[in-house]
Amino acid sequence: MSSFYALFGRTIALLVLVLQGACAQLPEHVDRPVSTALASPNGTALEALVQQRRKADGARFESGFLLLAGPAAAYGSRLALIEGAQKTLDLQYYAIHADASTGRLVRGIRAAAERGVRVRILLDDLHSTGRDALVLGLAFVPNIEMRLFNPLAGARGTSLARVLNSIGDASRIQQRMHNKLFLADNVLGVTGGRNLGDAYFGNALKGNYIDVDILAAGPIVQDLSRSFDSYWNNERAYPVQSLVKRSELEAIRERAQQADRELADESARAQNSPPPATPPPAPGTEPKDGAAPTPAQLARAWDEKPMDLRTARFVWAPAVMLADQPGKIPADKGAEKTRAPGLVVSQPGDAASSSRRAAALEASSDLAAGSDTVVEGLLQLIGQARSDLLVISPYFVPGPDMKQAFAAARGRGVRIRVLTNSLSSNDAPVAHVGYARHREDLLKIGVELYELRSEQASVSNAFGSSGSGSLGESRSMLHSKVLVLDGRLLVVGSMNLDLRSQLQNTEIALLVRSAELSRAASAQIERGMREGSWRVELNDGSLVWRAPEGSGLKDTSTEPDASLTLRLLLRLFGPLAPDQLL
Repeated sequence: MSSFYALFGRTIALLVLVLQGACAQLPEHVDRPVSTALASPNGTALEALVQQRRKADGARFESGFLLLAGPAAAYGSRLALIEGAQKTLDLQYYAIHADASTGRLVRGIRAAAERGVRVRILLDDLHSTGRDALVLGLAFVPNIEMRLFNPLAGARGTSLARVLNSIGDASRIQQRMHNKLFLADNVLGVTGGRNLGDAYFGNALKGNYIDVDILAAGPIVQDLSRSFDSYWNNERAYPVQSLVKRSELEAIRERAQQADRELADESARAQNSPPPATPPPAPGTEPKDGAAPTPAQLARAWDEKPMDLRTARFVWAPAVMLADQPGKIPADKGAEKTRAPGLVVSQPGDAASSSRRAAALEASSDLAAGSDTVVEGLLQLIGQARSDLLVISPYFVPGPDMKQAFAAARGRGVRIRVLTNSLSSNDAPVAHVGYARHREDLLKIGVELYELRSEQASVSNAFGSSGSGSLGESRSMLHSKVLVLDGRLLVVGSMNLDLRSQLQNTEIALLVRSAELSRAASAQIERGMREGSWRVELNDGSLVWRAPEGSGLKDTSTEPDASLTLRLLLRLFGPLAPDQLL
């Protein structure tokens, strides 16, 4: 018991120190110079490449798309955009982690800035603490501007201190910018579910996310850029220099390097070998880029290979963008929550927009335009489904209007299949509670439910690889956000079908009218459901999890692969958490 009291005493002391310093406030009268995307990509090498590819393909539509289902394509596409940009790079992310994978991207971004590319990086502020705060050092590099959206006041040494400092402004903590964009010269860009970090590129040792992005080319990218500009020039976006001093980042870097040295010493002692003087850095990687990569991470063949955009096979099709307005998040501390000022819906601007396919997409966008948020727009589109709906949503917490949309679709005879995380694959187990409490209702109306099997490597192949097969049998976690309607409309974005995405976070999505892309996505999803997921069914009023095809596993009547302790804890505390906060 004495150790317990010692720990308790240290915890109280830490809280006292934190609360004593919990008086930081966000700066006022911040200078935010207005800037916008490149007016025209004409004359850039990337624009010439897009036009050359479109002409070679004899495309009817001006915008092209390529699904990025695996880590190699996702990482290589971003490297290609960095190396190909001549004028501008615009990045908008919920999280950028200071680790081995991001270190390579960071070096490329610095090199782009050195050759004269204007770089703007907009980052949600929630995760920019501890080691991950080191990415904020980019703000002090010439030709790079960096802003933090909806920041929390306080020091960045730990997340705990900042959360306690903002405890009186809980809504600011809850409401986050969840958008993901990676745009080059306003002519090529990537959007989808991935943040930037090892776990999103199949390069983490303990667990990797299964994710899907889409590479867009042509005029649709200008719509994405306009969305970026609306966030960049918003009063909720604070230049890093107004919030963080270089001296603070240096102190965080020293602590991170000390932690690396201690870890190396501990590893050396375990192997009974002399400790290295410093952790081995990746070739050409400065310590400030993040954590020193492991030998396994250095061996990743794709880590240094940009995608060859000259041979990338684009599908040319009409598309629209759905984007929440930044005003979905109130600007001022304590401001009364109001409805979002409307959803931004782009219109297909292709030369062939008068064609039947583009006209159908315009009808869809007109319907979505009557909504207030991306998720509500998607629910309106679900109302158009006539035969089949495929959904991937890692966090699936259906509110009343979502359940109503599904029930109405089932009433029209629409087959609905949903793939989400199992309890064991969910990186936020409490979010699973919000799904589990609606599971039986969904099954009763005829929704088919599939839950990702976590501890195996074969599922990675079904989604273009999560990377787990290369770095050991690491945990697989679903992070893709995809919808396919009637085999002809593909939606890829940052949103989950949950109340957090609907009410709290800002999101963005691309809607592409393409039977070819829809077929490709459907094939991946259906294979993942069949070979890598548990199918949940009702059997005499009780839940049964049917084992994945060819897995050799047995069906089960309890949450598969989850410990009894975890199941009991969630059953005990889960009812206390409202759906909108999960």
